Amino acid sequence: MYKNYIKRLFDFTIALIGIIILSPIFIIVTIGLYFANQGKPFFVQARPGLNEKIFHIIKFKTMNDKTDAHGNLLSDAERLTPIGGFVRKTSLDEIPQLINVLKGDMSIIGPRPLLPQYLSLYNETQRKRHQVRPGITGWAQVNGRNAISWQKKFELDVWYVENISLKTDVLVFLTTFKKVFFREGISQEGQATIEPFNGHN
Repeated sequence: MYKNYIKRLFDFTIALIGIIILSPIFIIVTIGLYFANQGKPFFVQARPGLNEKIFHIIKFKTMNDKTDAHGNLLSDAERLTPIGGFVRKTSLDEIPQLINVLKGDMSIIGPRPLLPQYLSLYNETQRKRHQVRPGITGWAQVNGRNAISWQKKFELDVWYVENISLKTDVLVFLTTFKKVFFREGISQEGQATIEPFNGHN
């Protein structure tokens, strides 16, 4: 009952309230990133969702598009703007995903949506993470986020899928605020973002 009906009602309600309450912050960050990223405050990218259906995730754009002399993008760390770094550290870059939740692409709580090219790399157990809507935050995020290995992250994702409950979602929701406040697990040591998944790490 909770997984199939009540969870979606909660998602829609929380996302709607969140957008209303956070609208001043949304506007301020949008303006700041508009100037920092040459008129591009948003990052839109294809991601696999429920049952591996592709949707377009919306986030604040924290990195610019600067390239080297050969036209190749600079590293993530080099492209991370000062305001982008602040937005990432405070997890404000996740706010636009509330729009994805309203649309039904995502849930508030669930496995994080990853890149489409990873789909062919999953084993059958890891693929279970797509049996539910992806989330803005999730069980893996409150148990290490980007600071843990891919293998551990997938284990936590699958555990969540197999143990969805109101109690678990409330725990994740409340713990997320603590993680954001103390800025825990934002990235792997020495990197701005987690290393790409190659099917073995």
